[in-house]
Order: sequence, then structure tokens, then C-alpha cells
Amino acid sequence: MFRKLHEPGAQALTLTIDGVPVRAESGETVAAVLLRQQTAASRTTPVNESPRAPYCMMGVCFDCLAIVDGVASTQTCLVTVREGMRVERQFGKRSVLP
Repeated sequence: MFRKLHEPGAQALTLTIDGVPVRAESGETVAAVLLRQQTAASRTTPVNESPRAPYCMMGVCFDCLAIVDGVASTQTCLVTVREGMRVERQFGKRSVLP
């Protein structure tokens, strides 16, 4: 649905989403990268497990929550991608215990 308009001279990097390597450019948010994937959903709701994808892109709606580098419920629209970053979609209720 979405595609990246490349910035001239932008540094390319690789992060993983659910264990799959994904290319991105420095300065992008994790949410923007998620929206370009085949499945844009970053999480499912805790009660009905309805899929949610990044929506407001400014930290208001909380639909972009995902697990970033092991930290659950991270607002991906507020996090800039880094080389080697690990992103996992967050399904259902967040577990308190490991």
C-alpha cells in the first residue's frame, strides 16, 4: 500500500520484523517501515485480537504498539530505526512474566 520515497544520500540499514530482515533508511520511524510491509498491522487488541496498524503517526492513538528490542508496548511512530533493531508484532494481551 505504501512505498518509500528515497532521500538522496540517505544511509540504508537493516532491521528485522518478526525475524525477517527489512531494509530501511536512517531517519524513518519503525511505524513507517511497518506500513510498507505485506501485513501492516503492528499488534492485535487484547480483548478481541483485532488487528491494528499505525494510524496517527504522532503518538496519540497507540495503534502502532509493538515489541522493539525486547520492550513491549513501544510506540513505533516515535522510534527512529537503527541498524540491527529487532521488531516483533504484539499479539493479544501483554505478558507480565517472561
